[in-house]
Amino acid sequence: MPGSHQCAKRVDTVAGLTAVDGATVINDRYEVLAFGVKIRRPTGSMPVEQMVLTEPVVGNQAIVVPPVQHGGTRHLSAAQFVHDQRDALGLVASQDGRFTVFAWSPCESMVHAHRVDTLLM
Repeated sequence: MPGSHQCAKRVDTVAGLTAVDGATVINDRYEVLAFGVKIRRPTGSMPVEQMVLTEPVVGNQAIVVPPVQHGGTRHLSAAQFVHDQRDALGLVASQDGRFTVFAWSPCESMVHAHRVDTLLM
């Protein structure tokens, strides 16, 4: 199936860009806008101070934590980006095996970090 092979090749290309230090930025049509990007907080924007953290595990309770308690620079950058760009998602795969999806929670009025690495095992 030629279309399937071409799609897989595109996914591999984008995945390869994530190996570059910094963020890979794509739009809602999966077009790469930039890679190797350092995300900064916009002038005048308040730093993200807390976020709600959940895991897809039976009995898990959502907890509110400072972003620095959950991970390093990648996690803090993604949390800040979603805090500032509330219609965006942040996906972080860290070297320690954590995979986290960051999204704005209008119900909580804060960033929601969904740790989904347990689903990938």
